[in-house]
Amino acid sequence: MPFIVAIDGPSGTGKGTVTSYLAKKLKLMYLDTGATYRCVTLKLLNEKVDLKDEEKIKEILKNIKIDFEKDKVLLDGEDVTLEIRKEPVNSNVSQVSHILEVRKAMVNLQRKMSEGKDVILEGRDIGTNVFPNADVKIYLDASVDERVERRLKQNQEKGIKCTEKEVRENIEFRDNNDKTSKIGPLRQAEDAVYVDTTDLTIKEVENKLYKLIKSKKRDNKWIERGYITTKDTWCKRLRKAIIKGFLASLYHIFYRIEINGLENLEQDEGFIICANHLNYLDAAAIVLLNKKNIRFVAKSDLYRIPIVSYLGHTFDIIPVKRGKNDLASIKICLKALKNKEILGIFPEGTRKGLAKNVKVKNGAVFLAEKAGVKIVPAGIGGTFKLFTKIKINYGEAIDIKAYQSDDPAWIDKASEEVMNKIVELSKK
Repeated sequence: MPFIVAIDGPSGTGKGTVTSYLAKKLKLMYLDTGATYRCVTLKLLNEKVDLKDEEKIKEILKNIKIDFEKDKVLLDGEDVTLEIRKEPVNSNVSQVSHILEVRKAMVNLQRKMSEGKDVILEGRDIGTNVFPNADVKIYLDASVDERVERRLKQNQEKGIKCTEKEVRENIEFRDNNDKTSKIGPLRQAEDAVYVDTTDLTIKEVENKLYKLIKSKKRDNKWIERGYITTKDTWCKRLRKAIIKGFLASLYHIFYRIEINGLENLEQDEGFIICANHLNYLDAAAIVLLNKKNIRFVAKSDLYRIPIVSYLGHTFDIIPVKRGKNDLASIKICLKALKNKEILGIFPEGTRKGLAKNVKVKNGAVFLAEKAGVKIVPAGIGGTFKLFTKIKINYGEAIDIKAYQSDDPAWIDKASEEVMNKIVELSKK
């Protein structure tokens, strides 16, 4: 599976320098997204194209060729690495990058160039728009004064003549333009790590991000293993039976168990059990206190913990990257249901989701509809304090077909109905 690092932030925060270093250190392909916009800007300037001439711009975008070759940026086969960093490109790139057709073309180009690769990208909307499912998202920031000083020094090293006033005006203009843009505005992604580089040396920033990405990359190797279902050998079945029997015994020792409605699980086809999520141990209760084999869908991060990863493979837990369109997980789930297996899913998506006013997830209904299977609601009650009572009530199977309609929101409505039934069962 490809590994993607997205670094966003305003101009002058050191994104380019840091990203280039991290690419080499972590052996990632560095894709300078800003350079792609600078190439388009240079092309339009060379062709003397009016930035309001949409048809001419579309024509240029159809034929433009942008490549990266080691440390070089190639525009139509010509090395423009230095030229795209000079005036008048600097003064026009922000305006060009806000043109809708340019934005669309460059986003498509960046995605295509990153396809199937371990890549690191920097820009203003990489983590929010270009790669919203990036494995690592970082937002670099710094004060305006610090960024002006850095850009001045950078330009002097490159032999680019400019004044402090010109650099400040350019940075403030770009900040305003980028943050207020209606197309891919500059903002921090909700799941991005914020790093203020104002008082940090470039080396300190590099080391900080290196440790962060290295740790995430290591975790991802464990997580990737979770998507590989181990073979169902006699050794695995024996190991699973022993572990399940031992853990189930502990459950009965530490809790008073009451289970109702087991007859609702007697079906000749695959189906999905949907339950409320109260505690880390409620999924275990459904899996361990049941003669049937049940595969739960759980957040992929669990697989980065070695002992949990071992148990995950033993009980064939299906990982899913929460908040993302995890196609790999969907494929595993659909294949399992087609093979008449039983899946366990928490529609709340997190523990005590309803109490946190979390919107009910529609993944279970989506899978049930795609696989043509039913959903068995399960209500779990109890505090999960030692030696207290835990109650599991299984309800009658729900046929999702009854909720299908031309209304695009029918899946969300059906998910709410399933959750209502679960809540009702949990109170019995």
